[in-house]
Amino acid sequence: MYLSTALLSLISLTSATNLPSPQRLFANPAQHDAGFTIPTVHESAVQARRILRLESIGTLSTVFPPSSHHATENRPSVDGAPIGLMDYFGDCEPDTGNPTILAITIATSFKNVDAGSNITLSMRWHPQDNVWRSPASLPRFSLVGHLEDISADEVSKTSLTTCFVKYHPDAAWWLPGNRIHESKWVRLVVDEVYWIGGFGDRAYIGWIPTKEWYSVAPEEIEAIRLPGEKKSGWGSWRSWVGLGEEAFEL
Repeated sequence: MYLSTALLSLISLTSATNLPSPQRLFANPAQHDAGFTIPTVHESAVQARRILRLESIGTLSTVFPPSSHHATENRPSVDGAPIGLMDYFGDCEPDTGNPTILAITIATSFKNVDAGSNITLSMRWHPQDNVWRSPASLPRFSLVGHLEDISADEVSKTSLTTCFVKYHPDAAWWLPGNRIHESKWVRLVVDEVYWIGGFGDRAYIGWIPTKEWYSVAPEEIEAIRLPGEKKSGWGSWRSWVGLGEEAFEL
């Protein structure tokens, strides 16, 4: 018992010793760093649109309806309680800024929406390299909106199915018309955007007006790079968030 306690203490001490200095994680950017500026609301919208482009899994949040809406379910009394569940999405209508979702109609999120719930899609950026960064320093955001069915004609004209399966190869099993579950294509029409760009002393935190979200041009999305992207060219992002030496190799 004493040996186990001593071993755990040693592991904790070693782990704490290897952690980066808090001053390097949370200190304000140096005043002499002329290249550092907090991103504007529009720049934050561009960052969010790039995250939407590169990420593909998020959290759908809805609210349970009164039990009477699903009387056949043997569920506890959770009327009005929120629930967040992982789901797939894809940036398959990139000109619109509205994420594409393959809605499995039996899934809780979509049953709640059918019963009158609103819906939010939340996501965060996951760096693609092996550099450690405080998750709190990285951007994340929520899209508040409503679901809108995508017609078969729209699906055909935009090659939406091909796009979505590139994001999620396993989703081929659940495409509309499959023999497992009833499903349909929907878009989450963005009504509001809440953004947390990282630490508040170096990133914008707050609401992004939808006019900014929808006005982002394709070339803007391609011009920037997020921290830890496995592509050349960081654009001005690194100076935006003040990372610099605050990233550490594992």
